[in-house]
Amino acid sequence: MSRKAVERWPCEMAATEAPTERLDVARGLENVPVSAWPPGAEPEPFQYTPDHVAGPGTDVDPTQITFPGCICLKTPCLPGTCSCLRHGENYDDESCLIDIGSEGKCAKPVFECNILCPCSDHCRNRVVQRGLQFQLQVFKTDRKGWGLRTLESIPKGRFVCEYAGEVLGYSEVRRRIQLQTIHDPNYIIAIREHVHNGQVLETFVDPAHIGNIGRFLNHSCEPNLLMIPVRIDSMVPKLALFAAKDILPEEELSYDYSGRFLNLMDSEDKERLDPGKIRKPCYCDAKSCAAFLPYDSSLFCPLEKPNIG
Repeated sequence: MSRKAVERWPCEMAATEAPTERLDVARGLENVPVSAWPPGAEPEPFQYTPDHVAGPGTDVDPTQITFPGCICLKTPCLPGTCSCLRHGENYDDESCLIDIGSEGKCAKPVFECNILCPCSDHCRNRVVQRGLQFQLQVFKTDRKGWGLRTLESIPKGRFVCEYAGEVLGYSEVRRRIQLQTIHDPNYIIAIREHVHNGQVLETFVDPAHIGNIGRFLNHSCEPNLLMIPVRIDSMVPKLALFAAKDILPEEELSYDYSGRFLNLMDSEDKERLDPGKIRKPCYCDAKSCAAFLPYDSSLFCPLEKPNIG
């Protein structure tokens, strides 16, 4: 069972649109318009989608609903009674993620109620699915190309945006990455989740051609966002970005491409890094900056897919 296709249609950005200062980068597909700065400039064309879409090489449909709903028709969704909260509560009364540790990690899986659940749309366990809630702006940075910033304060723990795009198979991911040069931006992210029996769940997402505003997020070795896999309709996770700290208006939004919250490398670690031809410089200017952007070496390996399980 899938949601209506009309909810996910892509909209190509065209050069004939209204001036950039009035441009909605999201093309009306988000709850809140996303502006662009400076006036007269706009990002390169891409197809906008607020949710994942199936890409080449994948055998899953990210729009398909495979999870059953809970049975909380007359009672609030609470741990112990709601099947969606079998791992515990996810959010507090202010819609803030509860379980953020000192290193910005979430200690348990996050499952939200879905469209098959009889609970109200106001259920506390519905946060990521409500979409964008803050005013964000795509802007041109000095050295990092386009970036994304907030125009209002964001409290720690609040959901900011998704990282949505094409869900790809492993072979297609390798093909795309190996075609890149050091000058090409890399939007592909690989999420690996360790589950029971030593198994690893892998999700590969590329918003380069089809994606949402998450594609404009830059890397930082000391980021203010953390990425959490959140499951709502199926085992294909939404890559949800939450505020790892209180964020001020006009502050650039960033996350750690490596998946770590803080990249605390000393000077000796930096010297041991071999930049090579595929390592790209990092311009985050953080005190703990590793000098180069993280990358997944397994995706450059000429051999068959490694057995990470």
